Amino acid sequence: MVNIYKTKVNKSSTRNHIQKSRENKSKYYISSKISLIMITIDGSLTEGGGQILRTSLGLSALTQQPFKIINIRKNRPNPGLREQHLQAVKAIKKLCSAEVQGDELNSKELTFSPGKITKKKLKIKIRTAGSTSLILQTLFLASFNNNLNIRIEGGGTWNLHAPSILYLQKVFLPLLNLNNEIKIIKNGFYPQGGAILEAKITKNKTNFLDLEKREKLNRINCISQASDHLKKSNVARRQISGSVNNLKNIQEDISLKEEYVTSLSPGSGIILAAQYENTILGYDVVGEKGKQSEIVGKEASEGLLKIMNSEATVDNFMIDQILPFLAYNKG
Repeated sequence: MVNIYKTKVNKSSTRNHIQKSRENKSKYYISSKISLIMITIDGSLTEGGGQILRTSLGLSALTQQPFKIINIRKNRPNPGLREQHLQAVKAIKKLCSAEVQGDELNSKELTFSPGKITKKKLKIKIRTAGSTSLILQTLFLASFNNNLNIRIEGGGTWNLHAPSILYLQKVFLPLLNLNNEIKIIKNGFYPQGGAILEAKITKNKTNFLDLEKREKLNRINCISQASDHLKKSNVARRQISGSVNNLKNIQEDISLKEEYVTSLSPGSGIILAAQYENTILGYDVVGEKGKQSEIVGKEASEGLLKIMNSEATVDNFMIDQILPFLAYNKG
């Protein structure tokens, strides 16, 4: 449910309206930067997770539309703003010099009124192993029409319930034809995180995406990563071994790559990307304590094959990630 509240405002008296609104704790909050309709969004809808918040932040900065969100992550075990969500809010706030209320840990309501995007550089620090990819996706949307250099210190590059940074590099960015780059300086795994990333957003053009047909399958790319802690156990190779057993019937070329990376905590993950002439289908799985490496690889290949055997032209993960860009670009 999206509620739109209207109020008449004289620009010369905007500041008086702000003060009056705050004193009366009114549902109407008028930014001193923009006098637009305030949209109220119920964050408990659908899955009731953080995606509603991130999409709202990105579109708000991009379109200069203020909003209020209630019931943030209401359907999660720990509702409200967690560290990675808070850092996303702070990053977009800094990007567009927004006026914000409720930007604190565990907050279940947030009011966000964006200003013009003027920043060319952003530095973000994440104190947990929270997903760096979800923050980057929010910034990719918010800064679609602007150039921006980003440095993230902290967080994870492989996370449960979030796309990996490799997924963004190999599937998300090329599928959307975004002129953005991501450089992984240091990987991060749960529980310490500690990733270091540099990303570059180049002002993008509005492109129409024709995803009606996949066309021909050209190849499948497989990248299996593990931290240096797990090299003696051959984790990266074992993930590949568990994956390729399910891909024996694929006639097209399959590229296999194992990598060992520097990180604070031990961890691993594997991604498979099916490269078609007109689309890319991806599936990634993060390693978990107590789960055999071969099982991690098997789950990745089974997930990809399930999508490939359907008629879908985008994968399960891309469906909600692509929608804000399609909406803004009108297809």
